[in-house]
Amino acid sequence: MDVKPDHRIGKNAMHLALFGPDEVNQEYIKDLRIQGFVFCQGKTGSMETNKIVAAIETAAKRNGVIENDVYRETHALYHAIMEALHGVTRGQVLLGTVLRSVGLSFSVVRGKPYQSDAEGEWIAVALYGTIGAPVKGAEHEAIGLGINHI
Repeated sequence: MDVKPDHRIGKNAMHLALFGPDEVNQEYIKDLRIQGFVFCQGKTGSMETNKIVAAIETAAKRNGVIENDVYRETHALYHAIMEALHGVTRGQVLLGTVLRSVGLSFSVVRGKPYQSDAEGEWIAVALYGTIGAPVKGAEHEAIGLGINHI
């Protein structure tokens, strides 16, 4: 991948989710860390929204993107996840109850996307994958991005 990270937290989150850990080169990862971003990547799939939220939240906590015992960080992450899920599910955050399933790659990126320190830290969640009937081959691509301040 010949893309360089920059200050745009959402763009960086989308790159990480779209390309996944196998396609993002180490130079990109290094540059992202030099800029002060902390992040994680992963995959999740389910017919249950709560399992998607739990997988992303668990990955963020295990990888040090958010602190386990700080409510405002978990709260900010939750809202970013839900905003990203709105994109994937086209505004109706329902899966199994309407016979839909998702298979998603995700990334969570935390950092300071603004030059002024007064703007504080932000968190972005990017989702990319498939959504559709729980029948192999009956799904289509979907993408979502959520950004929230911490």
